[in-house]
Amino acid sequence: MRFIETSLAGAFVLDLDVHADARGFFARSFCQREFEAHGLDPVVAQGGIAFNHHRGTIRGMHFQYPPAAEAKVVRCTRGAMLDVIIDLRPESATYLRHVSIELTADNHRSLYVPARFAHGYQTLADATEATYQMSEFHAPELADGLACDDAALEIAWPLAASEISARDRMWTPLGDRASTLRERMARTVLTGR
Repeated sequence: MRFIETSLAGAFVLDLDVHADARGFFARSFCQREFEAHGLDPVVAQGGIAFNHHRGTIRGMHFQYPPAAEAKVVRCTRGAMLDVIIDLRPESATYLRHVSIELTADNHRSLYVPARFAHGYQTLADATEATYQMSEFHAPELADGLACDDAALEIAWPLAASEISARDRMWTPLGDRASTLRERMARTVLTGR
């Protein structure tokens, strides 16, 4: 695997090291030792699959507060999507900045999303599927989100939104809760990993 750090410290694009022949190819998509060597959390507590019927669907911007803040590895296994992550670490020089990475079934890329980041994506094709590996168990009482269309976040979605869940439409703007977010995401509240 090739680990390419994004402009947000600790967030990596993961490209496959492909071994191809007449049959096709083989590539390792996860290695605990390689993750540890790059300072990444290699724990996988649970996995998930999200299937999206329509191009333009937006999911996000989701995160969990400490002590259940989760790292994720996200891969597009069918179709294409623009994956967006936002740094929610108040001590970070890139606090509230985001990066966008195109993940497709054809480019076989994945994205490592550190704990205390918000994550979301927009599908670029019908019938897009994403897989997730998460370092923490889902904790509904600590789950939250940011409005994907919040002007303060400056996310440039490439398509008009075709589908957004009712839950994702209800997130309040960042300006209404910036101090609470900063306080709840502070490193001092972290326990364990």
